[in-house]
Amino acid sequence: MISCRMVTDLDEPELLVYHGLNEAQLKHYYEPHGGLFICESPKVIRRALQAGYEPVSLLVENTQKIKENQDIFTKCKEVPVFEAPKKTLEKITGYYLTDGMLCAMKRKDLLPAKTLCENASRIAVLMDIENPTNIGSIFRNAAALKMDAVLLSSGCSDPLYRRAARVSVGTVFQIPWTFLKEEEKVPAVLTDMGYQTAALALSPSAEAIDHSSARKEEKLAILLGNEEHGLAPDVIKNSDHTVIIPMTEGVDSLNVAAASAIAFWELRKR
Repeated sequence: MISCRMVTDLDEPELLVYHGLNEAQLKHYYEPHGGLFICESPKVIRRALQAGYEPVSLLVENTQKIKENQDIFTKCKEVPVFEAPKKTLEKITGYYLTDGMLCAMKRKDLLPAKTLCENASRIAVLMDIENPTNIGSIFRNAAALKMDAVLLSSGCSDPLYRRAARVSVGTVFQIPWTFLKEEEKVPAVLTDMGYQTAALALSPSAEAIDHSSARKEEKLAILLGNEEHGLAPDVIKNSDHTVIIPMTEGVDSLNVAAASAIAFWELRKR
């Protein structure tokens, strides 16, 4: 039987990782080694465990959550489990936590981009996308629409940030991903890896995405840019293809997450 300890005080040392540290502090928790991240909801926790992430502790609203999710707790036999009232959980998260479960987990070391993409034919490359909600949504789209991997510039929000992982419904643990190093310049690093590149951009010379020759490429990297500024001009200039999603007159663009779904579908490998 799982042993569960009730906690009601936010100052309890065991709860510090859930509310007393920001995302950057969690990321560097074990510095110089890897850090921590927080998973919310059984579905996200389950997918993280299936992907081999190591749990540190669990925080649940009530013991009923243990009964409902025995598979999770079976995999976390030696992990401390804490129970907290709904009001305490709301103070930690800032909102009502529908599924009443949090889990602190250890990060894994990230693979180099070249190693990660060794057998990938379609990859998404995210450039300076800052909103965790957009990151989570793009990962969900990438997993659903058969992208083989995701690469992120250093200016992107972290896929393991709590909100990103939650919005992705745990797909950040299903699709391989890594951060590009500062010296790995896009699109040059992708060309060196054998990819043709397709920049999604509002450019007069862009091809309509549903008629683009990029769809025929054997290995293709789909480049998506910052929410406000898009892709940098030099990235667009040096890409092999520039594509655009045709819009109704008077509307120039979509949210980057919505645009990613269309791009992944249209440019998937046939």
